[in-house]
Amino acid sequence: MLDDILKWFGDKGYLLLDEITSVNDWEGWLARNHELLKGKLHLIVSSSHRALAVPNKPLRGRQLNYELYPLSFKEFLNFKDIEVEYTTAGIGRIEKALDEYLIYGGFPEVVLSPDKTDKVRLLNSYFKDIIGLDVAEIADENITVVELFGKYTIEAAYFSASKCLNFFKGLGHKIGKESILNLEKYSQDGYLFFFVPIFSYTIKDRSQYPRKAYMGDTGFMYAISSKSDRGRLFENAVFLELARRTPQQHTIHYWKNKEGFEVDFVIREGLKTKEIIQVAYELGNEKTKEREVRGLVACVNGTGLKKGLIITKDFEGIETVDGIKVQFIPLWKWLLD
Repeated sequence: MLDDILKWFGDKGYLLLDEITSVNDWEGWLARNHELLKGKLHLIVSSSHRALAVPNKPLRGRQLNYELYPLSFKEFLNFKDIEVEYTTAGIGRIEKALDEYLIYGGFPEVVLSPDKTDKVRLLNSYFKDIIGLDVAEIADENITVVELFGKYTIEAAYFSASKCLNFFKGLGHKIGKESILNLEKYSQDGYLFFFVPIFSYTIKDRSQYPRKAYMGDTGFMYAISSKSDRGRLFENAVFLELARRTPQQHTIHYWKNKEGFEVDFVIREGLKTKEIIQVAYELGNEKTKEREVRGLVACVNGTGLKKGLIITKDFEGIETVDGIKVQFIPLWKWLLD
């Protein structure tokens, strides 16, 4: 089939092929034609499946990858023709836009739809399409089971295969732990969910501790569960922005110690910690603020860093605690940085 397309198109120019991973021997075909037509035919291929980003041997070193996520907040404002103005009124418009962005997400057609009901309908359609085409079909699993897995993951801030298995058993479904792990893998390959491991130097801890679950688009929460937990949505928006900004050689983890302190994001390059970020929707009072700061400082200590970031709803400032510089910044400003 791919050869037929080439006969029709020719051997010069820019050829765009969508969902190429659905075709048998797509990697071999791309590798062969890259060698034969190098410098003449430029092949631009896309897929909703992560297999394109991690190809087998024939394509290694022969392609440049670009991961496309739903619109960033900056792109969202451009789509809505909202000017970034740092006046009181301008910031008010940005904060209002951020609320819409968190609830309905960043899929372009959803963003441009003026009707809220249509937004939810579109998000439901996208969710079911990804469930059916990118997870259930590849995992060879019943679509009803995969939809239930998706709804469970949206509700769960932390994902554990064992707890998910107990959830299914409680509903009378016969499914094995291996199938649950496959659904976790394929839903991440399909950009439906992302699962962030705990920060640890041991593989055992990273595999046994629950992963933090994030949606591929914040709009799925309201569309699928009819909930709009601002704390979860804030954190999810930060994760997606980090995924856009973080180079491929970096990894994202969460951190937790025996005293119960937790930090949402630790970005590492190999063994080196590059950045530590805490997300706190509302600091509320001094006690809450102190706990968030103490957790951040405990995480920063021992990494070689001397600073950490806390992303908030509206608090901004810089403090030094135990020799650690702690910066507070509102989410909207961080997203536009």
